[in-house]
Amino acid sequence: MTSTPLSDSAPPTQHATWRDYLALTKPKVISLLLWTTLTAMFMAARGWPGETFGSGLWLLVVVSLAGYMSAGSAGVFNMIIDRDIDLKMARTAGRPTSSGLISGRNAAIFGTALQVLSFVMLWVWGTPLAAWMSLAGFVFYVVIYTQWLKRTTWHNIVIGGAAGCFPPLVGWAAVTGDLNLFAGYLFAIIFFWTPVHFWALALMIKEEYREVGIPMLPVVHGDHMTVAQIGLYAIYTVVLSLMPVYFGAVGWVYFVSGLLLGAWLLHLSYKLYRHVASGQPAERRVAVPLYLYSMLYLALLFLAGAIDRAVLV
Repeated sequence: MTSTPLSDSAPPTQHATWRDYLALTKPKVISLLLWTTLTAMFMAARGWPGETFGSGLWLLVVVSLAGYMSAGSAGVFNMIIDRDIDLKMARTAGRPTSSGLISGRNAAIFGTALQVLSFVMLWVWGTPLAAWMSLAGFVFYVVIYTQWLKRTTWHNIVIGGAAGCFPPLVGWAAVTGDLNLFAGYLFAIIFFWTPVHFWALALMIKEEYREVGIPMLPVVHGDHMTVAQIGLYAIYTVVLSLMPVYFGAVGWVYFVSGLLLGAWLLHLSYKLYRHVASGQPAERRVAVPLYLYSMLYLALLFLAGAIDRAVLV
């Protein structure tokens, strides 16, 4: 396990602004996490997540802000821990921590403040279970994935990806104060979806991972095994996403949406597999469509679930 000390070898040449601290939270990554949180709230409530418009709106605001701060805190500590490898990769070399613009100490103070405030907000205005679920996601991402799995095994994304499965549990628990089987399905859908999404990205930047010694699947076992695993996890994702229909937790809107969205996910996965199986490298032009669509797939699937349970169930 490798980590980076909080002290800096050289002071930054310019002062950090609020935009630099915002960049530490990885706002682009958080957007999809927040979406799964909020749509899960509507699924849990089978409609507006509150007894009145005012109470529901306040709960949505609290969970949105607290969820952003918790996920943002995880991003901050990820950048602190990964400064050494971020500096060597073209797409991450300009991050505020790796460039030295924000010191590790200041970043740690900022990240800690975000996490503490997030936990308090969820505990006071949400539910204690929501606060604990949010903290669990933070610990899993920072400790289990970033500090341990990421640098030691190609299973890093499969196991470590569970960190991204906690947001819908936070949203569900904030509304109901407990968790049930359907909430577990939401967790599982994201768990099996994550390798499809991330390995498509890893194929495009595998040489950068190779240079810094990160054992992502394409680096360890090559393109062919990676696209085969992507196809397998895509099948798992689609099948699992449709299982709540069998148990009566959702209706025809979700079922039809899941079928159509899943069919295209499988199509793009198979297209990528066929391209690599023919002996061609995993080029960006075939990996990018799957990578981008996988995000749209998850967003629309959760939206379909929220609409279905709010209107038809």
